[in-house]
Amino acid sequence: MMKFEKYVATTFAMGILVAALSGCQKQEGPEEHAGKEVDKAVEKTGQQIEKAGDKIEDAAKDTKK
Repeated sequence: MMKFEKYVATTFAMGILVAALSGCQKQEGPEEHAGKEVDKAVEKTGQQIEKAGDKIEDAAKDTKK
């Protein structure tokens, strides 16, 4: 019976710890939001540059024929 009580107490303590840690998450500030937007813009620009490079490469292949 003692093992069961220890198991219940440990499980309860772990649940409280998880709940407390999840409540401590910091809200996203304006700087972090702006940084994420910059990251998205840079990624989109990189994709567009890659597409342009592919088109140039295809055009170069066509002129060699």
